[in-house]
Amino acid sequence: QAYSGSPPAEEKEKIVWVRFENADLNDTSRNMEFHEIHSTGNEPPLLLMIGYSDGMQVWSIPISGEAQELFSVRHGPVRAARILPAPQISAQKCDNFSEKRPLLGVCKSIGSSGTSPPYCCVDLYSLRTGEMVKSIQFKTPIYDLHCNKRILVVVLQEKIAAFDSCTFTKKFFVTSCYPCPGPNMNPIALGSRWLAYAENKLIRCHQSRGGACGDNIQSYTATVISAAKTIKTGLTMVGKVVTQLTGTLPSGASEEEILAHSNIRRSPLVPGIITIIDTETVAEGQVLVSEDSDSDGIVAHFPAHEKPICCMAFNPSGMLLVTTDTLGHDFHVFQILTHPWSSSQSAVHHLYTLHRGETEAKVQDISFSHDCRWVVVSTLRGTSHVFPINPYGGQPCVRTHMSPRVVNRMSRFQKSAGLEEIEQELTSKQGGRCSPVPGLSSSPSGSPLHGKLNSQDTYNNFTNNNPGNPRLLPLPSLTVVLPLAQIKQPMTLGTITKRTGPYLFGAGCFSIKAPCKSKPAPQISPSKSVGGEFCVAAVFGSSRSWFANNPGLKREKDQSKQFVVESLYIVSCYGSLVEHVLEPRPLSTAPKISDDTPLEMMTCPRASWTLVRTPQWNELQPPFNANHPLLLAADAVQYYQYLLAGLVPPGSPGPITRHESYDSLASDHSGQEDEEWLSQVEIVTHTGPHRRLWMGPQFQFKTIHPSGQTTVISSSSSVLQSHGPSDTPQPLLDFDTDDLDLNSLRIQPVRSEPVSMPGSSRPVSDRRGVSTVIDATS
Repeated sequence: QAYSGSPPAEEKEKIVWVRFENADLNDTSRNMEFHEIHSTGNEPPLLLMIGYSDGMQVWSIPISGEAQELFSVRHGPVRAARILPAPQISAQKCDNFSEKRPLLGVCKSIGSSGTSPPYCCVDLYSLRTGEMVKSIQFKTPIYDLHCNKRILVVVLQEKIAAFDSCTFTKKFFVTSCYPCPGPNMNPIALGSRWLAYAENKLIRCHQSRGGACGDNIQSYTATVISAAKTIKTGLTMVGKVVTQLTGTLPSGASEEEILAHSNIRRSPLVPGIITIIDTETVAEGQVLVSEDSDSDGIVAHFPAHEKPICCMAFNPSGMLLVTTDTLGHDFHVFQILTHPWSSSQSAVHHLYTLHRGETEAKVQDISFSHDCRWVVVSTLRGTSHVFPINPYGGQPCVRTHMSPRVVNRMSRFQKSAGLEEIEQELTSKQGGRCSPVPGLSSSPSGSPLHGKLNSQDTYNNFTNNNPGNPRLLPLPSLTVVLPLAQIKQPMTLGTITKRTGPYLFGAGCFSIKAPCKSKPAPQISPSKSVGGEFCVAAVFGSSRSWFANNPGLKREKDQSKQFVVESLYIVSCYGSLVEHVLEPRPLSTAPKISDDTPLEMMTCPRASWTLVRTPQWNELQPPFNANHPLLLAADAVQYYQYLLAGLVPPGSPGPITRHESYDSLASDHSGQEDEEWLSQVEIVTHTGPHRRLWMGPQFQFKTIHPSGQTTVISSSSSVLQSHGPSDTPQPLLDFDTDDLDLNSLRIQPVRSEPVSMPGSSRPVSDRRGVSTVIDATS
């Protein structure tokens, strides 16, 4: 079913949403199956969820390429669904639902109680037993669900509610979200620990250093002025919102009344502000960012765009945040550098502006590659834009993106030649971005938003001999990046519609018709979202297309390592999953290829799976067998969690031995082993020279003015001293004057002791005739 594709005559069910899921099944950090020690070249499978107009479906595509259906049900429309990962446990905090896991959280049109309005409750079903273990009711409709191993987040209109993963009791809630017109009504990003959401105002006392620069964002005042303009001119959105929130005005109130009313009752809403909170340290109850509130749990608070936020996502490490606004012209990549004291001390570096184009488009999906060197942003038009980035900023080039591994920010030459220091010196003298070396990212940004970084910080940095604190000046410079590839959705499986350009070529293992530039009429699509919008989702993963070319061949372990970039998998609202192979290469028009040569990219579709179900398909409902992949993965991760917490896993024989225990360092084991361990501790007493003399342009020529009669300057003297005729010490040489009489310097060559070279057999005393002469004048 997965490979052959159904004949076109068959009726297909209508797809409403698609999403790639992260669950225990593909959790590489906690599932022992993927750990290097135990692994047999295992790669995590892709986990795909499809929401239909009636019910939903879950697919797994393992590295073998043979798609496997894991779950399928028809119980009315589903707005959001998540497979909840096994929670993090400790000795103090145990999992109340451990026997029932894995759990599936679903928001359906008709909830469990049946009486509440549609989409107003979250039901948690056990895939092990098939029963519903918990139902959480709300008064207003739910827009989305997010989860990690700590919390389950329910996204409502302008509100966010977070529940503990072990008990599903309410942990905290946010009521100050900025309303977005859609498709994502309340965009949030949930990392492994941080939660980012769109705040509806900018609070100066909590504002972090940095934030968005460029893109015509001038300052905080400009942000407020533009917000005021929005309220005066449009009022389509803000006016409605104010009315909804206050709930006291009649529906026919004029705009002036609404404006006056909002000024009395509520300060104007400011679009484009982002707050990041730490879900572990944030206080229980309401999270309020205001002048009076302390900043407990608030990691960062900064302006990201001028328009309302439409979509955002953290990278796998959780240090980078990509944000998009409702216009969709530019996407911003921020690096979040926190301070343990308060959010106002944190720094937010605006590393990249990813420029999509000048037409308006709404973003529905953002996905990072595992090494964070590529980011794919998909819009509602069905186009996926592939951008190259670096986790530390700077221009993407051949050196950074053509190797299979991540490279350092500075190449060896740049570091050894001291180019970074020269550049910092120049920028600090002239001010602004005038780096002599293109592509280096250490010049301060030219945005007045960075006015909070004052000269005192720079001075403190200098006096503390700490040039390397990334939160302080200079901020890295902003880089504008254009997409290397734009992959459009095919109308049918046979055609791959692409934007023709210098970087797109078509080739693949199934028939592809000639690329067509114009967008085909939307009515030919078999299943279409509202108003010509196409739901798509993208994810990076190891290539699975090797089976298409040679099905008889066994997969070699090294076969997956030959690509610089992982394959890009895109699933569309037609239920077709297509693997695209991405091949970056140096710009073909470049006259000479060097480390700094820009990139271009070839993309070609290699394999496709037809995963949409037909009305004739049987449902696949829990309870599942114990050997079901989702259940096996949940067991493995839960077992690992028990070991991590130092607890005895249920059903394991007796106490854990020392080698299996993770807290063995804490326990008292004296004797032979500790001594061995101590002897292997490496102690570094000093750092070597930053760079060798011959490795870069740092010779300086100065004039020497003698203040007495100079005798001999030997090559071994550590301090140059001049002695007069009476042999009384004179002051040190004066280097400051520019006029120097060369005849007054009597510099004689000095014979030095011969140096023993490595590999020489004779001792030094034997070499009478071949002693080395080192001239001090050379």
